[in-house]
Amino acid sequence: MLNRRRLLTQTAGFAVMGLSLGKAAAAGLPGIDNASMRGSINAADLGVRPGALDDQSKAFARLLSDANDRDMPVFLPPGTYVVSNLSLPSRVRLSGVPGASRIVYGGSGHLFIAEQAEHIEFTGLVFDGSNRWMGDHAQGLLDLRRVTHLVIDNCQISGSGKSGLALEHASGRIERSEISGAADAGIYSVEAAGLAISGNTVSDCANGGILVHRWQAAEDGTIVSGNRVERIQARSGGTGQNGNGINAFRAGNVVISGNIVSDCAFSSIRANSASNLHITGNTCSRSGETAVYSEFSFEGAIVSNNIVDGAANGISIVNFNEGGRMGVCSGNIVRNLSTSGPYPADPPGFGVGIGVEADTTVSGNVVENAPLYGMNIGWGPFMRNVVATGNIIRKAGTGIAVTVVEGAGTAVISDNVIDSAQNGAIVGHRWAEPVAGDLASSGNAGYAHLTIERNHVS
Repeated sequence: MLNRRRLLTQTAGFAVMGLSLGKAAAAGLPGIDNASMRGSINAADLGVRPGALDDQSKAFARLLSDANDRDMPVFLPPGTYVVSNLSLPSRVRLSGVPGASRIVYGGSGHLFIAEQAEHIEFTGLVFDGSNRWMGDHAQGLLDLRRVTHLVIDNCQISGSGKSGLALEHASGRIERSEISGAADAGIYSVEAAGLAISGNTVSDCANGGILVHRWQAAEDGTIVSGNRVERIQARSGGTGQNGNGINAFRAGNVVISGNIVSDCAFSSIRANSASNLHITGNTCSRSGETAVYSEFSFEGAIVSNNIVDGAANGISIVNFNEGGRMGVCSGNIVRNLSTSGPYPADPPGFGVGIGVEADTTVSGNVVENAPLYGMNIGWGPFMRNVVATGNIIRKAGTGIAVTVVEGAGTAVISDNVIDSAQNGAIVGHRWAEPVAGDLASSGNAGYAHLTIERNHVS
């Protein structure tokens, strides 16, 4: 009969040996063939060796070409590989040891460019631009154009002389990666089709965090979710085209949800001419200008369940003069606003909690510490079909400012709680000038386009 104690001892020994082999393989130790364990080509077998003194670009190009012809993945052992000016073949599946397999840009043009690619997949790699100059033809450290299926997972992209990751006509996913120190944007996508950007950290970029753009207004469908975006500057200046954590421009059907965005020179989340937009469940801290913006010629924006803490303005769903209309602003917390911004403010100024203009409901929001207006409804004649109900506004300059300029459309302001508004609870404005007494007590005061009722003021 087999001795039970001997059996346990032998099997434990096999388990320990297997664990040791696994650890050695993960560490890239001699004698362990990482690539064979992964079913891939080992880069070292084709002359691409970590830490080589000479430039690895030619050998790297041969390696990727061979892998493309054989339709096989490539494993990059730990170490540093200095390369530049590589044009990727149609099929690239390149993986490494996270944090240890480093591809460093050698200068004189670009790092990786792909054009008309079928499948590009990078996993567990570090891409280091070394803050070196890049040629005019390159848009980013990874410049990937017309990629049918893209996967970037658990990678680091740092020190790009332009954008970290520049995409054009790409579909696929970018996830669990870190992008930092880009001289332009962290991630720049234009004309995407079914792209998902999730679970990444984008930080310390000079002009933008995550940009989802199109050349012409159209459906885009990108999902930007669960990312952390922080410390975004506006080094190239302007009044909003730079300095945004997450920016959608002309891109329709975009979902921006569950992100944590902080310390951006302008907006945490800014959408320009982006229709059928969802901005939901985000946390936006210390924005230099308007924290959450849906502006210009959009139709359809849901801004809900976000937290804004610290900004010049809180939430703006505006520009009816440009066709901006149709929104829902609900369940948001907006607090601790400032009258100072990154440029001299246009009227009425900074310090507005929530601003809306056309075909929009504003309900169930809480605004606190808005030094100018808790809420601004309409601007001059640009107001139509606004309902503001069930909101709490506390500690504001004016609780609610509503336009009474000729030509303004209908607004219903009811069942709101307004506490500690220094300059009146609900005040009619001609542009930036207050012209009516407190309408919370007097009703619409003869302004037929307004319905003001059942508001509670203290």
